[in-house]
Amino acid sequence: MGPAAHQRFAMVQASEEIVSDAGAAFALLCEVEKWPVWLSLARSVRRVDGERALGPGSEIAMQAPRLGAREELFVVERFLQGHLLYLESAYSCRRSWEFRIERKGARARLVATLAYPTYGGWLGAQAERLLHRHGVERELQASVVHFKGLVEFENHPDRVLADF
Repeated sequence: MGPAAHQRFAMVQASEEIVSDAGAAFALLCEVEKWPVWLSLARSVRRVDGERALGPGSEIAMQAPRLGAREELFVVERFLQGHLLYLESAYSCRRSWEFRIERKGARARLVATLAYPTYGGWLGAQAERLLHRHGVERELQASVVHFKGLVEFENHPDRVLADF
């Protein structure tokens, strides 16, 4: 029995309605270097492939200590302008991030999903659920709320504070 037989995946998801144009939300989402400002699971995020437009094949390096201390390379596997950004770990299918912006008239909704492996079969998956996943879920939900605040603040017509 190989190692894959003992591996299961955890998935956490968070969503939040945003009182702003979906285009503005997606534009902020595409500024990956700013992810650590709102995504508490990420310590650093950078584009590896330079200044070209974000799209399929773009490479992004992310350090997320809560999910593993070292920097991990992700590739944009699916990209739909204004709607979908899906990243998958470059060297394995072990971890993936999906950010989806849903249009709802003058409002939008961000849905963020993180999938990552758990090891040790059924027992390992249960231990992950009890000891780790709830904290990751809370952090992801708080991050989505923070993203909402940034988008709404940046695009509020009566904004009086300076840019952050």
